[in-house]
Amino acid sequence: MIRITMYRFFVEEGQLNQREIMLSAQDYNHIHNVLRMKVGDEVLLCDGGDKEYLCEITGFDTELQRVLLVVTDVFGNARELSAKITLFQGYPKGDKMETIIQKAVELGAHSVVPVMMKRCVVKLDDKKSQKKVERLQAIALSAAKQAKRGIIPEVLGLMSINEAIEYAKDFDLVIVPYENANGMQYAKEVLQSANEFERIAVFIGPEGGFEATEVAMLESIGGKTISLGHRILRTETAGMTVLSLLMFQLEQDEQGE
Repeated sequence: MIRITMYRFFVEEGQLNQREIMLSAQDYNHIHNVLRMKVGDEVLLCDGGDKEYLCEITGFDTELQRVLLVVTDVFGNARELSAKITLFQGYPKGDKMETIIQKAVELGAHSVVPVMMKRCVVKLDDKKSQKKVERLQAIALSAAKQAKRGIIPEVLGLMSINEAIEYAKDFDLVIVPYENANGMQYAKEVLQSANEFERIAVFIGPEGGFEATEVAMLESIGGKTISLGHRILRTETAGMTVLSLLMFQLEQDEQGE
């Protein structure tokens, strides 16, 4: 039986097919110098697929700074939700996006798309947005390790609202929390239908909310505008609320409850 405290690391696709696996210098430092693990200790490795691999440390190459391991067992990965949820987040000001990425990964998001909407306060050029995405991807990696995810959720490049809508039009379900939406019963029905779909998009407006034209465009691709209650939630709260509800619904359905 796998110990709950077992450490998990991510590898590139195909690495786990090798007879002897070598982890990177960064993982070497963490395993050898920080965790002070020894030959014979076990870790879990994931390559983004639907399995996780129990591996035993067989040695340390101090010159190349590599950890050497062999696979001893393979398990199905039960930590991923049955639906792939993509969070389309209206770009917020300050460092809120970092917190949003961290919490979205913990709650099971498959990917996150930062979106520049009409009411976004922050304006990023291509150079700044690329550096920001690299930073956000690093946060996603750290959060995936902490949450013991089977994959590293991807943070896509910054999109305009039009690009995001074009990207989302092929999703099975598009959810749009909107302060002007009416009826909690309808919201309940939409969220409870999540287990019927494979790809779910969740659109969250920035601090200033959606413009009516943006909501109309989302509705034109089948977006479901729902209410999250009588209170106006902050942008960093709204997405986490929807993801929490979806996670509960999907995991409840998986367990047949």
